[in-house]
Amino acid sequence: MSDAVCLKHVEKGDYAYEEAIKTLRTNIQFCGSNLKTVMFTSSMPDEGKSEIVMALAVSLASIGKKVLLVDADIRRSVLITRHGVRGRINGLSQYLSGQKTMEEILYHTNIEGMDIVFAGPYSPNPAELLEENSFKELIRAAREDYDYLLIDTPPMAGLIDGAIVAGLCDGAVIVIESGAISRRLVQRVKAQLEKSGCRILGVVLNRMDTSRDRYYGKYGKYNSYKRDAYEQYYEKKKE
Repeated sequence: MSDAVCLKHVEKGDYAYEEAIKTLRTNIQFCGSNLKTVMFTSSMPDEGKSEIVMALAVSLASIGKKVLLVDADIRRSVLITRHGVRGRINGLSQYLSGQKTMEEILYHTNIEGMDIVFAGPYSPNPAELLEENSFKELIRAAREDYDYLLIDTPPMAGLIDGAIVAGLCDGAVIVIESGAISRRLVQRVKAQLEKSGCRILGVVLNRMDTSRDRYYGKYGKYNSYKRDAYEQYYEKKKE
């Protein structure tokens, strides 16, 4: 295990946001005791996927769960810069390419119970790296050592990386930015996940403007999670 890293800016301090993350956490737990490896994906960049998966990891750790967050977005990782991580950091791309061992890319964090694997340096062939047996070995080992393995994957519209990861996961959560993503794009992501055989747990409707809602209006934006509600979401959009 490498030295510990300090993650900054992990708490929002927003009541409605924190409550929504707790709801997401609860629904993940109710998906069953066999659910250990969960991937988070989106259709396009900047829908808030990495922010959601980090918040969930912190929330699960806060109730005593042992959590490993794996940043598998080798193409465009944001975790190191967003959370102010300093120093020379080894990452997933180096492990998958044989440059580092598993122990050298695992980091404890300042969040008790939460460890992390960063994406590592950019690689020109991330899909090929994720197909390596070493990635399967990482997931197998993590399933034995942790209560939950949360994997942050690249957006799936036009990229195959997420579909490769999906085949190794117990379930997937799709993050959708409210009012910004077309139905066609999300349907494409849904189809890719279904082909991989990965169970779609539900969606996180992110950055939803609730300013017109009398109850939530004072809290601004929040996130909502709907377990197994993919079709319900689009039926509502049709109304």
